[in-house]
Amino acid sequence: MHVHGSHSPGEKTSRVLRISLVVTLAYIVLLVVAGIRAHSLALLSEAGHNLSDFFALMLSLFAVYLESRPPSSTKTYGYHRAGVLAALVNAVSLVAVSFLIFYEAFRRMRNPGEVHAKVMIIVAAAGVLMNGVIALFLYRAGRDVNIRSAFLHEIGDTVSTAAVIAGGWAILATGQFWIDSALSLAIGVLILWSGFGIVRETLNILLEGTPRGVRLERVETAIRAIDGVNDVHDLHVWSIGSETRALSCHISIADIPPSASERILREVKECLHHDFRIDHTTIQFEHVICEVAHGCVIPVAEEQGHSH
Repeated sequence: MHVHGSHSPGEKTSRVLRISLVVTLAYIVLLVVAGIRAHSLALLSEAGHNLSDFFALMLSLFAVYLESRPPSSTKTYGYHRAGVLAALVNAVSLVAVSFLIFYEAFRRMRNPGEVHAKVMIIVAAAGVLMNGVIALFLYRAGRDVNIRSAFLHEIGDTVSTAAVIAGGWAILATGQFWIDSALSLAIGVLILWSGFGIVRETLNILLEGTPRGVRLERVETAIRAIDGVNDVHDLHVWSIGSETRALSCHISIADIPPSASERILREVKECLHHDFRIDHTTIQFEHVICEVAHGCVIPVAEEQGHSH
């Protein structure tokens, strides 16, 4: 018994993501040029941070496209895992970028060079405005989790860019150029933290681990609480894609006709949807006692034999 949930994002969401990609790429170019001219590692680090946002937006747009592609006979789950693999590659590259920033920051802290703080402040101010506008557009585009993740990336970028402004003012006030390298270290830590978080989540999906935020014990308790359910075992919950959760389990019920068991199935599916956002389910009903409660293979009553 299978339940499939699909949500097709509107054209408005795709348009907002495409515009955000173009604007972000233009700002990355501005940061690189200004960073080189101002000798500011903080601006160059911010370019790396914005590059991570560019990839995040691109992955969100890619996910929107993938969601529109139906499953096929060879890709029965569709193409959800393609977005997960792309996110993993993106995250690994972010980790590499952060270590390059650390290397250059420590090198410059030993021999600080002159930094044009005014250029830092002007470019960073433009970044705060740009990231703020993009975050507003994403917020209005929809509350899909995929879009919310891109929105949070932009909020983080706005905060880090505001820190560059503060650093520029500090350099103007004190004349201490090492502040620029210290800011780049902080930005590098933020990139590294984000990168490791994505790596951990994507690996959990690829290894079919329990989705983040889902406790298997709570799922089992919720199913057992439904009237007519005698036992739950061989319970598995995993992610097909970043936002597509699946479940399979065996549910023991009384020896009742299918018309009566339909009510139990409907309530189980409603519970899983509303409480755990699980829409793809494979549920096997049985009324015999399993020889192995967890990892069920052979029932005691051989005439009702099943395999899993």
